[in-house]
Amino acid sequence: MPVRDLVLLLLVVLSWALNFLTSAFALREIPPFLFTALRFALLALPLAFLLKRPPPGQWPRLIAVCLCIGVLHFGLSFSALKAAGDLSSPAIVLQSYVPMTALLAWWLLGERFAWRTGAAIAISFAGVLVLGFDPLVLDRPLALVLMLVSAAFLALGTVLMKGLRGLDMVSQQGWTALIAVTPLLAVSLVLEPGGLAALGSVSWIAWLGVAYAAFVSSLFGHGLYYVLVQRYPVAQVTPWLLLVPVFAIALGIAFWGDRPGPRLWIGGAMVLGGVLAIALRTLAKSRTGK
Repeated sequence: MPVRDLVLLLLVVLSWALNFLTSAFALREIPPFLFTALRFALLALPLAFLLKRPPPGQWPRLIAVCLCIGVLHFGLSFSALKAAGDLSSPAIVLQSYVPMTALLAWWLLGERFAWRTGAAIAISFAGVLVLGFDPLVLDRPLALVLMLVSAAFLALGTVLMKGLRGLDMVSQQGWTALIAVTPLLAVSLVLEPGGLAALGSVSWIAWLGVAYAAFVSSLFGHGLYYVLVQRYPVAQVTPWLLLVPVFAIALGIAFWGDRPGPRLWIGGAMVLGGVLAIALRTLAKSRTGK
């Protein structure tokens, strides 16, 4: 990969890592499901003009993907980030969606994986258990549970996405934004009473977090990622994305006051190490065709 594309990939990584920090500041004032709805409402504005209609028969799968990823994954992940009080543990636990995706692809699609991938999956999940005993995480166990459920819905949406045909990433993002807004607002009205009414007193810092999530993390970050996966196999790009939680941890320590303990470091290394092994195994298979 040329230096130019490596720089673009690092920009993607940085934009996604910073989203943990900017969103955490915004979530101090805006409830998580409402925050997610606002993010997608802003994102839908430019993407609505670029949408392609899905081919016949694809609507049910597209709606299922949008609900899994747009409503359940993002809504629960921001809920976990708010509940956690730190950036490090949510950023790491979210990566468990990779082994979850491998398991769901085996269960639902019949995809097979070798014992090395199975060992990497086991190491990743063991890492979550180790991380869960860190005092930082033990103080707020709900955050860990919410992020694991969020990762599971991301994994399910990713597997369902494999069956989508005739839609590029821009259209998938646009439809996710449009379809997710209404259910997210409905959930917010039920679970976050007073959230909409309080938007008038929200500071510019919180609105900046919403704008960053919509335009920088989603539009810019995912747009660049789409360009890169058109140039290179997804398996070649994926290992670099493990830098996202690494950068998020650094940002948490520098700007959020995170103080990860030994169990979080060890568990995090196990989770990310297992995910890296899965990604490298996928890359090796893509090159050999086996």
